[in-house]
Amino acid sequence: MRGVLGMEGEVPEGGAMCVTANQRPLALFKVGGKVYCLDNTCTHLGGPLCQGRLQGSVIQCPWHGSRFDVTSGNVVGPPARKPVRSYPVAIEAGKIVVELP
Repeated sequence: MRGVLGMEGEVPEGGAMCVTANQRPLALFKVGGKVYCLDNTCTHLGGPLCQGRLQGSVIQCPWHGSRFDVTSGNVVGPPARKPVRSYPVAIEAGKIVVELP
């Protein structure tokens, strides 16, 4: 399923935006002019990733400091061990369109 999650201009460069699609909390990040989408739930203990600190392409969970690469969802720092699910993003006429299961 494809869903429009907002407008590209709503996500600041080097920043994040919290959204919900099909009752699924998601986090949008913009790095290097490109928008990425991850589940907004840390795989360690469920912290809200969109409220974390983004440094380059790495988001740090605000609860316990787990770090994930927003371009892939891969873990780059503990305590999390499992990657965060990522979703394909396209920009169509300025809209953020995400492929969701």
